[in-house]
Amino acid sequence: MLSLSESCSDGEDICEWVLRETGDQRLATVSDWLVGKPAALTGLVVLGLVIRWLLHRLIDRLVARAEVGMLPNRFSRAVTGGKVGAALNLHEAAGSTRRVQRAATMGTLLKSVVTGIVLAVVVTMMLSEIGVNIAPIIASAGILGLALGFGAQSLVSDFLSGIFMIFEDQYGVGDEVDLGEAVGTVEAVSLRVTRVRDVNGTVWYVRNGEIMRVGNMSQNWARTVLDISVAYGEDITRVQRVLTDIAHDLWEDEDFTGRVIEEPSVWGIQDITADAVVVRVALKTAPLEQWAVAREMRQRIKARFDHEGIEMPHAQRVVWLRSPDAEPEAPEVDLGDAPKAQGPAQAEGPA
Repeated sequence: MLSLSESCSDGEDICEWVLRETGDQRLATVSDWLVGKPAALTGLVVLGLVIRWLLHRLIDRLVARAEVGMLPNRFSRAVTGGKVGAALNLHEAAGSTRRVQRAATMGTLLKSVVTGIVLAVVVTMMLSEIGVNIAPIIASAGILGLALGFGAQSLVSDFLSGIFMIFEDQYGVGDEVDLGEAVGTVEAVSLRVTRVRDVNGTVWYVRNGEIMRVGNMSQNWARTVLDISVAYGEDITRVQRVLTDIAHDLWEDEDFTGRVIEEPSVWGIQDITADAVVVRVALKTAPLEQWAVAREMRQRIKARFDHEGIEMPHAQRVVWLRSPDAEPEAPEVDLGDAPKAQGPAQAEGPA
């Protein structure tokens, strides 16, 4: 009669117990295959489901955090009425919708990856439980992982960067971004590449792993900063008062309600050059509205300065005129501020 260790060579509890109680080797083996193996396989399945559920819960928490965003707009939450609230709440709602969609997509992807990994591990353990030699499988997986690690380092880097970029909500479709050499509007975002179209219409495909820094001009709010040059002879106090009136009129304009989100301010003299005094004006705007506000401000400043008689600096140029009898030496050119030379006639005028 076989010993207990020889009969149940794998040391199964059911086999040992039945063999010990009955002394029947065949019954012990059958009991192990009918009860022990199914119980072990069922336990592995249950364990895999529990691990999968826990990991999915963790992913759901990460997704919920990503939906809120890494840069909450505290200003818009603090002010919920008037122009400021209307503007920021509108853009925050659009940004929140975008974040929710992207976070949900990432959550689905991560859940699929987790499910695949857990399934592969559980299946491998189940094969080992029924007596299949899994050493070749593990070795093959190790070799495949090593090959991928060496051969697809840039791809892995792109995917990891894309995952963190999406979860941190660094930018999204429709944002104006500066990615270094690529500056423009984001048209598409994936885990591997980001597609950006610049102002000239050129489409740039930027690998996420190569993005070292991101400048987002569309997140939460923006600012229009204008440097206005005036002649030295102008009264700077009067110029600042006129600029304040122009900016305030724009702030009160119903057409710009929700676009200019804060009372504009004139910061004062920004620079003194050889030709002019530079005065800086700043307006806080809703995202992506800074350029339209800047164009409107320039137009209003030009019209108001003409009405008030405020002079802006202008360059002088010299135009050379030659008599018909003179032998031409060179074509007529605009010499700008170059010193005057010998010639039959000279005329000066504003550029």
